[in-house]
Amino acid sequence: MYKAYVELIRIRFITMLAYRVNYYSGILVYALNIGSYYFLWKAIYGSQETLGGQTLGQMTTYIVVSWMSRAFYFNNLDREIANEIRDGSVAIQFIRPYNYVVYKMMQGLGEGLFRLLLFTTPGLVIVSLLFPVELPTDISLWLVYLLMLLFAFLINSQINIMTGLSAFFLENSEGMMRMKRVAVDLFSGLILPITMFPGWTAKLLEWLPFQAITYLPGSVITGKMTGSAVWQAVSIQVIWFVALLVPIAFMWHKARTRLFVQGG
Repeated sequence: MYKAYVELIRIRFITMLAYRVNYYSGILVYALNIGSYYFLWKAIYGSQETLGGQTLGQMTTYIVVSWMSRAFYFNNLDREIANEIRDGSVAIQFIRPYNYVVYKMMQGLGEGLFRLLLFTTPGLVIVSLLFPVELPTDISLWLVYLLMLLFAFLINSQINIMTGLSAFFLENSEGMMRMKRVAVDLFSGLILPITMFPGWTAKLLEWLPFQAITYLPGSVITGKMTGSAVWQAVSIQVIWFVALLVPIAFMWHKARTRLFVQGG
């Protein structure tokens, strides 16, 4: 079974190679997004040295790393699952000798590894030449960040899977998917670091899983979190990863008794 899942990762990786030109152009799009946020924050900082506990250099690094990391953890598993439920092809998965949820996760990981090697890594190098980024030189810090980036992918994929499985219970889950995408980008700290939110809002977001996707890894790589705070951030990611397994298992169990095909 382990070899089957590894093969799923390999197949998705190879499939993505057919669309690699699109991802090269995507680096330009991400660079434009990063540039717009950089000049916006530069104007907001003005003559201030720090804002929300971060210097402009740290904020620039946070923006660059967070957006390029998004290229790794981003996927459309929710839409893929919803489409398979809508056309009824998900029914075939019920009789196959593997877990459908793990199957989709492995597909997402294959796509993520492709993005990491051919989008995130070269994109980070290119963007670092365009903007004043202060990347750390400590190899151990990068290793911790890669671990956190893996959990960011897992948690984001879990949220996507739950959103996709909602198609079992909703005749049209398009609105749910759009709302989820906005919520992840906003509440994860990609658009606005959580420390910039009003007091009560920031406290609320600390009790939600979104911070584990962007804010926590970004805070570690920029040096905002150091020492024991780094491992505390990793532990928060691990806790959310384990916690989200429960609603996914519940939804999948209930979904197996509710399958109906629209237009089938």
